[in-house]
Amino acid sequence: MTERVFVLDTTLRDGEQSPGATMNKQEKKRLARQLDTLGVDVIEAGFPASSQGDFDSVQEIAQSVDNSQVAALCRASEKDIDRGWEAIAQARKPRIHTFLATSDIHMQYKLEMTRDQVLETAAKAVQRACSYTDNVQFSAEDASRTDRDFLVQVVQIAIDNGATTVNIPDTVGYVQPHEMYELILYLKENVENVDRAVLSVHCHNDLGLGSANTLSAVRAGARQVEVTLNGVGERAGNAALEEVVLALRVREDAYGVQNKIQTEQVYPTCRLLSLVIGQPIPAYKAVIGGNAFSHEAGIHQHGMLMNKQTYEIMTPESIGRPPSEMVLGKHSGKHASKKQLEQLGYRLTDEQHTQVFEAVKKLADKKKQVYVEDLESLVLEEIFRIPDKYRLLYLSSLSGDMAIPTATLKMQVGDNECQTAEFGAGPVDSVFNAIDNLTGQSPNLLHFTVSSITGGTDAQGEVTVKIEQQDQTAIGRGSDADIIVASAKAYINALNRLARKEEKTVWDTI
Repeated sequence: MTERVFVLDTTLRDGEQSPGATMNKQEKKRLARQLDTLGVDVIEAGFPASSQGDFDSVQEIAQSVDNSQVAALCRASEKDIDRGWEAIAQARKPRIHTFLATSDIHMQYKLEMTRDQVLETAAKAVQRACSYTDNVQFSAEDASRTDRDFLVQVVQIAIDNGATTVNIPDTVGYVQPHEMYELILYLKENVENVDRAVLSVHCHNDLGLGSANTLSAVRAGARQVEVTLNGVGERAGNAALEEVVLALRVREDAYGVQNKIQTEQVYPTCRLLSLVIGQPIPAYKAVIGGNAFSHEAGIHQHGMLMNKQTYEIMTPESIGRPPSEMVLGKHSGKHASKKQLEQLGYRLTDEQHTQVFEAVKKLADKKKQVYVEDLESLVLEEIFRIPDKYRLLYLSSLSGDMAIPTATLKMQVGDNECQTAEFGAGPVDSVFNAIDNLTGQSPNLLHFTVSSITGGTDAQGEVTVKIEQQDQTAIGRGSDADIIVASAKAYINALNRLARKEEKTVWDTI
């Protein structure tokens, strides 16, 4: 009988801690519902004790998810665990995930605790969590750099006290694939009660080995993988869900395990995250990148014409990648818009469908053909990224080689509407100067990129900016048929994310 691997997605916790990936409550709920549709076994929704905002988001996600388990991350303290349970108590399938560092360097310099104290604290934390639910996960932070015999003691005591899942994180992306394989085997052979719990792995990507280490752990017997969409996460990120899941699916002969991920939802889910956080998917990204199914070389193209399996080990359709063909036009009806959105995996209310449909009609007045990518962009602009503090109301820009670049803006700042006009070195510079004037902000612009969402001279432009202010960075994204308007939307989106980030306490955890 083929064994099953459980998939825990931590995009909303570890992924959201990465620079520029902050999401508001509405965005988190939307992504959680899509993860539920994707079929992940566990959604790690956040760190409730870190801030009131995180607590509220976790609580709402717990109440809105239908099938997936919802996990709350907690430090190994009664206060954290109590707060975590309060956030997920109404979930259909709640899980408490508590953690404690176990490597010598972490125990000495971060925890200032002895090994005996760590064992005692871990036992008490698991006991506390088990007083609320029998679905308890314990993580030994920095397990890959922990003394193996001590790690055996930690895992054994966690299971003895009720943990049903024990996670072995490669917290700093240090371990190599053969070492991860050997570590999991060592635990399976030396932890006396290991058959009473599921062994899990959480691999960071500092050396580019996050997915490889995760797959090595599965080969050795780990039966839960902790991953994120697009590999987002602290520093260089985490093992990518799409890479791990498709490797297990395409090479089931090598791993001999199955999972319940609906692979046709992989691309829509990864694309949704990209749109929400304003970080484009790199063209050469495995599985979901723009070039993942492109074939340029003549010999490759010839092989594809003869038999697609010559150069394709999976199909675009198998990951839910839609064809880039026209889906809507100026005379398309609301029903056609709704049907296309449902095919893309979006579950909207009737009011939201109407809102998107009106935006489609406006866009269709500006360009001849409306593509899948355009439709997804409109969903983001109209539904899933409602500005918090700043909102663009009106923009007029003047530029040219015979004119001084000038921008006139009207914005909503908090509860007030205000307007101004500013000059600049060019149209984008004048727009950003005007926004700075109205918001009272003056961040440094680190990156500014423009790309076309689709082909054609009438294509929508997609602008991504990265800004920095007082050691905090944020990434913003905006799209519009007018590049200057798209630039303003992206800059304002980044300012909104920066404002939310300043209000939120971010904890450096697993």
